[in-house]
Amino acid sequence: MRLFVGLGNPGAKYAGNRHNIGFMAVDQIASDHGFGPWRNKFQGVISEGRLGADKVVLLKPETYMNNSGQSVGEAMRFYKLDPEDITVFHDEIDLAPGKLRVKQGGGHAGHNGLRSLHAHIGDAYQRVRMGVGHPGHKDAVPVFVLKDFSRADQDWLDDMLRGVGDGAPHLADGDTGRFQNAVALRLNPPRSSTSPKAKIEKTVSGTQAAPPEAAAADDRSPLQKLVDKFR
Repeated sequence: MRLFVGLGNPGAKYAGNRHNIGFMAVDQIASDHGFGPWRNKFQGVISEGRLGADKVVLLKPETYMNNSGQSVGEAMRFYKLDPEDITVFHDEIDLAPGKLRVKQGGGHAGHNGLRSLHAHIGDAYQRVRMGVGHPGHKDAVPVFVLKDFSRADQDWLDDMLRGVGDGAPHLADGDTGRFQNAVALRLNPPRSSTSPKAKIEKTVSGTQAAPPEAAAADDRSPLQKLVDKFR
């Protein structure tokens, strides 16, 4: 069994915040994979379902970000899980927008939600670090993460979340490589070799076939060629 935790703050006021990308991720998984209705438990809300052969519980703590560990610790003890059975989805300012990385264990890097988790369950849990970018100065971080994603962010954000939904069964199965590949395919889909851009690149590279008129055989006689040369 796996516990997937999305970090964020409860309430409509925070729903679109960068800090709430963890909530968005588990909502996407629940929607894509037919999980059960959300219900109140463990100082948060949970939804239960299956990802492939694995039973998975999704948890959104409602203790506010800074006390997320209280909710996660309560769920971990109830289900008799180890920290290694827990995957946490959270915003990551040290990754560019649209970048995603999976990490097992490590520090909290000043993230208050992770800091609370460290205090309640230790640091051995798995993290899905979802890049939201950096405001440029550390003093601006609190305001930055508590602002909504901009309109310009919506395309990559939608692709990332869809990729998380696509790859969730691989993540539950412990295959982080295939999970990250699923996200990457949404963010950077392969280009078709028949696309206009591919055709242009092929022409520039010199591999495009010569135009028919250039490749046509010259059937003039030697005398005609000489005459034409001095015309």
